Amino acid sequence: MMRRRLFWKILIGFWATIFLMVETLWLLIALYGAPRRPELMFARRTAPALVASAADALETGGQARLATLLAKWPEEQRDFLVTNPATGPAIPDSPIETPEVPGQDTELAEGTSLTLAQQRVVAADGSAWEVAYRYVQRPRRHPGPLEIPHEIVILGAVAGLIFSSVLAWYLTRPINRLRRGFERFAQGELKVRLQPEMGRRRDEIADLARDFDAMAGRIQQLMAARDQLLHDVSHELRSPLARLHMAVGLARQDPRKMDVSLGRIEMEARRLDEMVGELLTLSRVESGAPSLDGYFDLHGLLRSIIADARYEGQAATVAVSTNIAEDEEAEPGPTIKGSPDLMRRALENIVRNALRFSPAGKAVEVRVSGNAVTGQQVVRVVDEGPGVPEEALATMFDPFVRVAGAAPGPGFGLGLAIARRTVDAHGGTVVAANRPQGGLEVTVTLPSAAS
Repeated sequence: MMRRRLFWKILIGFWATIFLMVETLWLLIALYGAPRRPELMFARRTAPALVASAADALETGGQARLATLLAKWPEEQRDFLVTNPATGPAIPDSPIETPEVPGQDTELAEGTSLTLAQQRVVAADGSAWEVAYRYVQRPRRHPGPLEIPHEIVILGAVAGLIFSSVLAWYLTRPINRLRRGFERFAQGELKVRLQPEMGRRRDEIADLARDFDAMAGRIQQLMAARDQLLHDVSHELRSPLARLHMAVGLARQDPRKMDVSLGRIEMEARRLDEMVGELLTLSRVESGAPSLDGYFDLHGLLRSIIADARYEGQAATVAVSTNIAEDEEAEPGPTIKGSPDLMRRALENIVRNALRFSPAGKAVEVRVSGNAVTGQQVVRVVDEGPGVPEEALATMFDPFVRVAGAAPGPGFGLGLAIARRTVDAHGGTVVAANRPQGGLEVTVTLPSAAS
């Protein structure tokens, strides 16, 4: 009972409503309806024809033919037809009714008789007869509560029960399916979907099932990403930890190599610290923990990143060019709402990634342009390296993904992942595409504070 409480609420509520509507309608008809009774109105119109038919049967075939005719009549009409010999006593209380006057009250008390039609006829055997149609007001059946007939009470109860049951079943069936789907999802069955179980429904419940499917799909995707991230983290941590154990073992075996082992231990510890720092940054960006209520100058931020990139590019003889004014006293550029520290980390990772893949003697170009219609700022980082395989363009921004054929380096495959998460958190987009003339172009689109 408790598990179907909504069903019973709907059933009882609608059943009581429809039952009261039927009974109220009957009361209104009884109180304000026409005063004349339908039985008397029907008898008044049919009596002359019935008397004429009976008189014709007597006249042409006598009592035998009249008996045959009466056998075909309904019992109620046979009871109202009276035949007496014309020579006998007159029919008591049976004067012919006067024509009906509009608005005249024709209600009769129970047991009252009223002759509606009368005719004298000579039968086939020569006897004289008087044929009359005497209407007798029958006793009324005992009414139900509030003077409502029992039939109306039963009709209201049955009709209300059927309608309310169908309506309650129609509403609670999909809700029960939703509840079972929620239970399965809560138990860890992330693949459960409810939209196919709604059938052809096109109402709010079907919309709820569709929204649940979207939520379930997103949670399933996030859980898969989390599991993959944990798998990748454990894999990345295994290598430096193995080297740490190896360095400790070498130091114990040969004390003369203590300095070399301590240097290796220090380097691996530093790499572990950097990895943990990048993982924490990635987690903070994904969880939305950093405050994005600040404002910063995009051109000023890029000038600082480009200055550091030029310093790093000197060793590999890779130049860095830009189309923004590099004068410190230049006018401020477009204002972006968000975290300047996170955005600096994101754009710096993209620029440093371009430096890493650029051959010696080549250049990396950083261009900035604005869209006056949408109010967005577009940052393009273009290099002249080997590019990225087409199948890797869609996954290069995922954590711990390293492009095949990339030169070995100290990175962990988290820089571009942090960049994409940061740009997404700022309401922007980041995409990568190979250039026809060679190299990779990474495009970052950010909404300006004014938009």
